[in-house]
Amino acid sequence: MAEPHDLPDARGLLEAVREFLERDVMEATEGRIRFHARVAVNVLAMVEREWELGPAQAAAHRQGLARLGYPDEQALARAIRTGAVTGRDLAEVARFVRDTVRDKLLVANPRYLQGPRPPAD
Repeated sequence: MAEPHDLPDARGLLEAVREFLERDVMEATEGRIRFHARVAVNVLAMVEREWELGPAQAAAHRQGLARLGYPDEQALARAIRTGAVTGRDLAEVARFVRDTVRDKLLVANPRYLQGPRPPAD
């Protein structure tokens, strides 16, 4: 497929800025500036992951809601709050919510899915 923009594309530009902050800015600074550079690196990494995973996650999320019979998250939340979700539906809703949280963590911070770290010696 032909693209209207030359390389580097938006994703490549994001990666380049993240790597610059990570390798050059963070190594050359300390204190508040280094902290803010780390925050910026984390934000850019999140944007990169959402760029990569977001479309498939959004499609799966829409399909999951439709499979459960809800038009959106608000309707599902209302059904959970009012106790309308029971029995076998409860297990399916719990699986959907778990999958949704997992997808959010894959973008926000995949390290949270690795479980607890062993104690340092």
